[in-house]
Amino acid sequence: MSPRTVFLSRWIGLYCISVAISMAVRKQSFVETITALLHNAALMFLVGILTLVAGLAMVLAHNVWSGGISTVMVTMVGWIALMKGLLFLFLPEEVEADLFLRKLHYAQYFDVFMAISLVMGIYLTYDGFVSRSHS
Repeated sequence: MSPRTVFLSRWIGLYCISVAISMAVRKQSFVETITALLHNAALMFLVGILTLVAGLAMVLAHNVWSGGISTVMVTMVGWIALMKGLLFLFLPEEVEADLFLRKLHYAQYFDVFMAISLVMGIYLTYDGFVSRSHS
């Protein structure tokens, strides 16, 4: 893996693990916070800008679609963040809330979303720390 992929694997992996543990420890609070956030247009605009900036940075710095699972996962995270940021900026508040809370069943499948974050985080962190980067 390239040094950039190693760094991003570690960074995204540790972030995903931290979020998953927080989700597990504070499940009800997490669901309430996300629900409230999705109904606050000003905060969603701010989240949209931050998510768009993060997604753009990752896509511009790491748009690599070959080289192993971690490499592709890092690229996909960047593209997903970019698309999510655009959705947050352009979709009306009620459409965003409907998409995340009703169509994706955020509260009902909370444990699934948490598990995905944890598994992805463990994989990327492990692979990032055991991999030998090459230039």
